[in-house]
Amino acid sequence: MSEEKRARVTHTDLESAILRATPSLTGTELAQTADISTEQAKRLWRALGFPEHADDVVAYLPSDAQAIHTLLGVMSAGVLDDDMAVNMTRALGQTMARLAEWEVTALVQRVEQLHHDGDAGRAGLPGSRVGSALQLVDELSEPFEELLIYAWRRHLAAAAARIEALAADDEDLHTVELSVGFADIVGFTALSNTLTEERIGDLVELFEMRCADVVATQRGRVIKSIGDSVLFVNDDPLAAYDTAEGIINVVGRDPRMPDVRVGLATGSVVLRLGDVFGPPVNMAARLTNVARRNRIITDEATARLLPEDQFETRRMAARPVRGFGIVEPVAVRRH
Repeated sequence: MSEEKRARVTHTDLESAILRATPSLTGTELAQTADISTEQAKRLWRALGFPEHADDVVAYLPSDAQAIHTLLGVMSAGVLDDDMAVNMTRALGQTMARLAEWEVTALVQRVEQLHHDGDAGRAGLPGSRVGSALQLVDELSEPFEELLIYAWRRHLAAAAARIEALAADDEDLHTVELSVGFADIVGFTALSNTLTEERIGDLVELFEMRCADVVATQRGRVIKSIGDSVLFVNDDPLAAYDTAEGIINVVGRDPRMPDVRVGLATGSVVLRLGDVFGPPVNMAARLTNVARRNRIITDEATARLLPEDQFETRRMAARPVRGFGIVEPVAVRRH
C-alpha cells in the first residue's frame, strides 16, 4: 500500500470522527450563531477548558454554538445565574478533560496492539495507528456515551440523596460533618526516580484503582487523586477507619506495591464543586507526614468517636503541624 494512501488518514480525521464534524465557524460566527456576545462566548469556552482563538480563525463547530445556546437558555430561564453557570461549566470541563485523558491513556495499549497486528478496521490501513484509533472510536463511542450518561445519573441520584439527608437534619447544605482520609505512597519521589515511565504509570494506576475499590466498598467517595495520594471522605469515623485499613491491606501489605500512610481527621467541611475544603482536609493531609509505614494516624476528634470497645488509641508526642500549631496525633488500631 502506497504512502500516499496511508497519508489520507490523519489525526484530523481522528478528531473529526470523534466530533462527527469539522470546524466551520470563526469565533465571531460562533457568537452570532449562539446569539451571544463574543466576550461571553470566550468566557464560557475558557470555562470548558479550551484555549481561545482569534475571532477570524475557523476553529469551532455548529455543535459548539448549540451547546452554548443551550446553556444560555438555562441561564435566561433563571435556573442558573451567570456566575453559577460558569462555575458548573468549569467543573464539567475539568471533569471531562480528566476523563478523556484517562480514557485515551487506557486505550493507547489497545491501539498499539491493533497497530502491530496490522488491523486498522474500517480505515482499511493496516499498520496505521490513526486507523487503529479510528476503529476504536467507531466501536466504543456510542456504548461509552450511554455508559457516561448512566453513570452520571446514578451519581447525581446519590449526591441528591446526600443533600436530602442534610436537609432533613436542618443543616447547611454546603457544610457537613465528615471524616476525611488522605492515603499517601511512602517515598514516591525517590521511588519514581528508580522506575521507568511506564512502570510509574502502572503503579499509580493500580494504586488509584485499589483505593477507589476500597472507598466504594465502604460507601465513601474519592474526592480526588493526586498521583501518589488519594483524598476520600466517609460519613462516619468507623467507615473511614475501615477504608484506611482496607487501603493498607490491598496496597501496603502487597509485597509488589509500595508502603502507604493514612491520615484521618473528622469535622466540618465545605462542599463545593465536587471538592471538600476545611481544617479536617488539611489535617488529614498533614497527618500522613506523621504516620509510620502502613499505619493509620488520626486527629483527636476521630479517635474520640471510634468505639472504645473495638479500638486501642495511643497519643503520640506533641509536635508542630503546619497550619495547626502544636498537635498530639493519635495512633489507632483495632484490638
